[in-house]
Amino acid sequence: MRNILVTNALPYANGPIHMGHLLGYIQADIWVRAMRAMGHNVTYVCADDAHGTAIMLRAEANGITPEQQIANVQKEHIRDFDGFGVHFDHYDSTNSNENKARSEDIYLKNREAGNIAIRPVTQLFDPEKNMFLSDRFIKGTCPKCKAEDQYGDSCEVCGTTYNATELLNPRSTLSGATPVEKSSDHYFFKLPNFAQYLQKWTRDEGRLPVSIANKLDEWFDAGLTDWDISRDAPYFGFEIPDAPNKYFYVWVDAPIGYMSSFENYVKTTRPDLNFDDYWKKDSKNEVYHFIGKDIVYFHALFWPAMLEGANYRTPTGLFVNGFLTVNGQKMSKSRGTFIKAETYLQHLNPEYLRYYFASKLSDKVEDSDLNLDDFVQKVNSDLVGKVVNIASRCAKFINTKFDNKLSNTCAEAELVQSFIDAGDSIAKSYESREFSTAIREIMALADRANQYIDEKKPWALAKVEGQEQQVHDVCSVGINLFRQLAVYLSPVLPTLAKQVQDFLKLESFDFASRQNVLINHEIAQFEALMQRVDPKAVAAMVDASKDSLAAPAPAKAEKKSEKAKEKKAEPKIGEAEIIGIEDFLKVDLRVAKVVEAATVEGSDKLLQLTLDAGEAETRNVFSGIRSSYAPEDLTGKLVVLVANLAPRKMRFGISNGMVLAAGNGEGIFIISPDSGAKPGDKVS
Repeated sequence: MRNILVTNALPYANGPIHMGHLLGYIQADIWVRAMRAMGHNVTYVCADDAHGTAIMLRAEANGITPEQQIANVQKEHIRDFDGFGVHFDHYDSTNSNENKARSEDIYLKNREAGNIAIRPVTQLFDPEKNMFLSDRFIKGTCPKCKAEDQYGDSCEVCGTTYNATELLNPRSTLSGATPVEKSSDHYFFKLPNFAQYLQKWTRDEGRLPVSIANKLDEWFDAGLTDWDISRDAPYFGFEIPDAPNKYFYVWVDAPIGYMSSFENYVKTTRPDLNFDDYWKKDSKNEVYHFIGKDIVYFHALFWPAMLEGANYRTPTGLFVNGFLTVNGQKMSKSRGTFIKAETYLQHLNPEYLRYYFASKLSDKVEDSDLNLDDFVQKVNSDLVGKVVNIASRCAKFINTKFDNKLSNTCAEAELVQSFIDAGDSIAKSYESREFSTAIREIMALADRANQYIDEKKPWALAKVEGQEQQVHDVCSVGINLFRQLAVYLSPVLPTLAKQVQDFLKLESFDFASRQNVLINHEIAQFEALMQRVDPKAVAAMVDASKDSLAAPAPAKAEKKSEKAKEKKAEPKIGEAEIIGIEDFLKVDLRVAKVVEAATVEGSDKLLQLTLDAGEAETRNVFSGIRSSYAPEDLTGKLVVLVANLAPRKMRFGISNGMVLAAGNGEGIFIISPDSGAKPGDKVS
């Protein structure tokens, strides 16, 4: 038996849980249930990420204290997790006494070890709100192309990145005031002190997905830099020891919340567990974090470095999931595909989604798509048409003709044993997080079970005099096969599993229990276990998720004369300037292939692309497409490169060209040639 501590990425206490969030939580919950079904001792904890400027401002806007804000959101989060069967042993908050003490402990140990530096930083300051402004709270005019209403780190029009202090006519989005430059001492964690350690740590077998470890190499190649871990007052969080009005940046105490949540659970509920047995240096117990790919760098670099510097153990492994798309596109409020957990639960059975996610998930860092038509078809075909159908076809005969008792012999011992033996492979698939593989194996067994029943036709045998025993035997075998399937599906469908366990009157439903064939065993009256997905309910859910973006129609449409229609409108600020064909022909457009793609430290909008531009030419290009693309989505992709732009010096390096993309207000989409094109081809 293994002792395992599992955590999920902490949801931010600033808004509701939605489908994209649930992908990672359902994945972790399935794994926890599967490992427990195999007999391992698993503790599963999580907490709300409760600190930061955003929560402070949201509470202010709502007219409540930050503490009230996070308490209200936590109730909603717990409600939604419970609704989807995601059952943590303990759900905490990072705004706890335990987390404060652990954060101070880890900081002070790193300070004593020489891993903390202090130096002044100049930032923009809002004189009305009396606070320093992060980039997202500053807007102004781009210093390069003069586009207005741009954020404080990069221009969405021309792609230039800059420091917020370089913006022209800057303004605070919080008050509208003109910010001023102001210097303040900031506290830094010396991440370069751990460069050699982290290079080895990220390559330890089983620690990280290989694709993630490869991406992290780009950070090591560029050279690790000090990490700013402080924020100035006003800020909702923990004050740094010996530093009045300086607070830990939210990403310092957030992962420490994994430790403090477990610590609180031990104190309040499980005194038989020991905190040090899981978190002391060189502990043999296992610790796993389930996280999204967007927060890998915090968990694979900063977090293990902080733990190592404070002489604590580091995670055994990071299990990383991709993003969720709906119907092949980013979730959209206008299309009704930005679906909140609460909205889903008002319309559909949560186990439908658990099953559909499981059928998609593997140990790869890949995005998953919730195709709503496929969702309806798969659930109805697999769960209702195949699995539950076995029980409904057989149970009625056992209930009505055989006094609720299964046969006293197993007429198909070899068939039943093959289902039992398949559990070993299914268990391995669960353990390695190859859930889609496990589902395929289970559904293959379901097909065999249905084939057996179709061949034996107990409904036809029941009409033939003297065939009662054969009907009894066939239906008893069918119930045994159904039992095996329900056991294997129990990590994915815990509610259905509990209903089946009650129906079969079984004390245990773990994987080991499947070894006992049900002979001369009493069952309960069969009741419908699962209804088919109603497409109308799916449509209603989508409709309830839509934000109406249409402006109200005018009371009376204005009539325009034909002459007015023909008159060319005057150009407006922000519209593209019309150019002649001669100017357009000067633009050198080429096909290029993305050789590598990486996030850019210090920017939440840019990706760094290494492009094969043909004829042995490699280009480095910074592109503001991070909101729509993960680096791993781009490797090998063909793009259109504007090849004759002058190289542009940016604070992250030299950008030698521009990748063409289009936007519609809901996302950014790279313009990509057909697969027949090759790097270096001219685009005309």
